[in-house]
Amino acid sequence: MCIAFPGKILTIDEDNFAVIDISGTRREVCLDIVDEPVSIGDYVICHAGYAIHRIDEESARESLALLKELIDNEIY
Repeated sequence: MCIAFPGKILTIDEDNFAVIDISGTRREVCLDIVDEPVSIGDYVICHAGYAIHRIDEESARESLALLKELIDNEIY
């Protein structure tokens, strides 16, 4: 099973890589295959080191809250 996580873009470099924040954890992701233009402050769904889809902030926060609930209740 694959899981993609929403993250907020903190920085974007000249090589089209971004640093994103996922609930306090920072990761570097490639922006080469994201489905539409993104900028700092946007939320993206990420999987296997790639941003694949831009999403709105409300959807990102709902997804992160659900993931937190699953982790807090050890449902995995």
